[in-house]
Amino acid sequence: MKSTFLPMFALLSATHSLAQSPTPAPAKPTIIFVHGLWADGSSWNKVIPTLQTQGYNVISVQNPTTSIEDDVAATKRAIELANGDVILAGHSWGGFVISEAGDDPRVKALVYIAAYAPEKGETVPSLSEKAASTALLSFFQAAEGYITLTNEGINQAFATDLPPNEQNIAFATQQPASPNVFKAVAQHAAWKVKPTWYIVAANDKTIHPDLERLMAKRANAKTTVLQTGHLAMLAQPQKVLEVIAEAVKQTSK
Repeated sequence: MKSTFLPMFALLSATHSLAQSPTPAPAKPTIIFVHGLWADGSSWNKVIPTLQTQGYNVISVQNPTTSIEDDVAATKRAIELANGDVILAGHSWGGFVISEAGDDPRVKALVYIAAYAPEKGETVPSLSEKAASTALLSFFQAAEGYITLTNEGINQAFATDLPPNEQNIAFATQQPASPNVFKAVAQHAAWKVKPTWYIVAANDKTIHPDLERLMAKRANAKTTVLQTGHLAMLAQPQKVLEVIAEAVKQTSK
């Protein structure tokens, strides 16, 4: 008669090993970046490598900046590609976009970086009336019906605290914006239902810092104030990364 001791011992050992196996860590969310007007996906190049090194999947949306509908569609495609939980981070006009796209159930948090966070029914012009104007409008130039910023506008209003070589890159890579974006009327306000973080750029000459504070306050956002100009993620990338890390931590519990 064959002994059943050894097979039984092996089975018990395997069962014990499985019971002792650590619970796998939850999958990290995908960080999706949404750039603003007169920029492109490369405006996040100082924060993307660190996140990738930390094991995050990162998508930097390339907004066509032709209309709110087109830009929201681009972000929704990115959310679909992420195939899991998402943290949306929007800069400037990108905040308008993530407010529209952020009600997707896969989006676990919103991070606004010197960004528009509109209430339903608001537009960029109506929001801008809530604070003093900035010098940005005086630096618009038009070509074929699209708007870009002059070199002076980049240096004096948009990328004010970046070194000259980075200002030159910002000027060269800016995405022309359609006037249609300024006609966009907010249909959603995802910040009302999603955990929200907001970075105020205290020296911003594109969106007035007082308007940023107003939007952060009414969104009940966890707010960080950085002594930067409009392109906070290029001027102080480590501080921006810290805010994103907090958003991940607080929404992954």
